[in-house]
Amino acid sequence: MSTNTKIIQPSGILNAIGGNQLRRDINDCVATGAKIVLVDLQQIDFVDSSGLGALVAAMQIVKSSDGQMFICSLNEQVKMLFELTKMERIFKVFANQEEFKKNFLAIEK
Repeated sequence: MSTNTKIIQPSGILNAIGGNQLRRDINDCVATGAKIVLVDLQQIDFVDSSGLGALVAAMQIVKSSDGQMFICSLNEQVKMLFELTKMERIFKVFANQEEFKKNFLAIEK
C-alpha cells in the first residue's frame, strides 16, 4: 500500500465524541502527508447525525489538502443511514479493505 494511503478504524459509536476523535485522526493523517484516507467502519456499532457530520467534515479536511477519502465496511444501520441521507452519492464506499485495495489501489499504480 502506498505511503500516502492511511487507514483509520474508529470503533464503538460514531457520535459527537467519536466524531471529534475522527476529525483529529484525519487531521493527523493529512498533516503527515496522506493523500488517500480510508475510513474503515467495521468496528462502528452505530452512527448518529453528529457522526455523519463528522464524516462529511473529515472528507472536507482531506479534500482541502488535495486528497481523497473513502469509506468501507458499513454495517446495516450505517448502510440504511447512508441511503436515507443520500451519503452514498457523496462518499465512495467499498465493501471492505480488500475491495478497496483491489479496485482503487490497483488503479493508482
